[in-house]
Amino acid sequence: MAPRRKVALLIETSNAYGRELLHGVRGWLREGGAWSIRLSEHGRGAAVPPWLREWKGDGVIARVDNVRIASALRKTGLPVVDVSAALETPVFPRVATDGRAVTGLALEHLRERGFVHFGYCGDRHYTWSVQRGRYFAGHVRAWGGTLANYEDNLPHEGPVNADREVEAIARWLRVLPKPVGVLACYDVRGQQVLAACQEAGLAVPDEVAVIGVHNDELLCDLCEPPLTSVIPNARRAGYEAAALLARMMEGERVAISSRLIEPVGIALRQSTDVVAVSDPKVAAAVRYIRAHATEGIGVTDVLRAVPMSRTLLERRFKTLLDQTPHEHILRQRLAKVRTMLAGTDLSIVLIAERTGFEHAEYLSVAFRREHGQTPTAWRSRHRVRAHA
Repeated sequence: MAPRRKVALLIETSNAYGRELLHGVRGWLREGGAWSIRLSEHGRGAAVPPWLREWKGDGVIARVDNVRIASALRKTGLPVVDVSAALETPVFPRVATDGRAVTGLALEHLRERGFVHFGYCGDRHYTWSVQRGRYFAGHVRAWGGTLANYEDNLPHEGPVNADREVEAIARWLRVLPKPVGVLACYDVRGQQVLAACQEAGLAVPDEVAVIGVHNDELLCDLCEPPLTSVIPNARRAGYEAAALLARMMEGERVAISSRLIEPVGIALRQSTDVVAVSDPKVAAAVRYIRAHATEGIGVTDVLRAVPMSRTLLERRFKTLLDQTPHEHILRQRLAKVRTMLAGTDLSIVLIAERTGFEHAEYLSVAFRREHGQTPTAWRSRHRVRAHA
């Protein structure tokens, strides 16, 4: 029997994203890999552990958060897969969350709630945050909304004073046009934005709706109000990283480039649970659709709940939300379909039944039209088995 490959995992366990990466690695191993894993406590951005210099291993999966870590890993001479987007240019083959897709999904979520004014609260200390800000600005610009970026003037060096940071964000929020939808670069920043809203006396989500990234469930639920967040597919990223490292350890030459993993969807919580349109009829129709979209409703049911002419409802929806009532119903259903495809082993037939599609064939046609591939193909790209 061939000896097991020795693989070091330099991934922090202190946050949900890091833990999901590790679950993904385990998922790949459960499908036939045989590694001896070296995992030690490792903080985000911490130097590589001293034992790595003398370690007789075969490969590394790491969060390469700075050039110091990159340099130390290069010196080992081992195959390395990076699972962080911290460096502007990858130094090793990289598997990371698709920032463009994340920010596009966040904007779509806020637009569906009727927002035309947007804010981005990033953190200039992180390259991936700056990059997400650029992507979000591009999406907003293409759609035609207004965007304000948080630009702090706190000291660039040394530890950040958390209270001063919240005060600075509060000053920024006070002068934004209302209502406004704010994307925070990640959930920790989202928590600060919500604290800043309290500091500034701004109502969430009526005046300021806030969405984060990473869906750290404990952190999001501890926020006041609970924080809506983009759900990345970190488990899939860990799985793909393990598969890539296995190829590299077999001697395959792999290009130094980024493999980007699309997010799964949105975890809706109270911080964006609002309809930010001035027309009360349209707002009532949107609330009805959100509550009943997966029950197989149609536009006729919406009109029964919110009496008005179909022509008028169509026109007002198009003006305020840039979509028809039918399109809004369909998008709500497809969002639920994506979540179930990635997070369950349910058959397409059962998913169709539970999301309001009369037949699985109808679901497949609608899904292909929206995503350019079948539900089964989408699942194969995004799903890591539940036992992972």
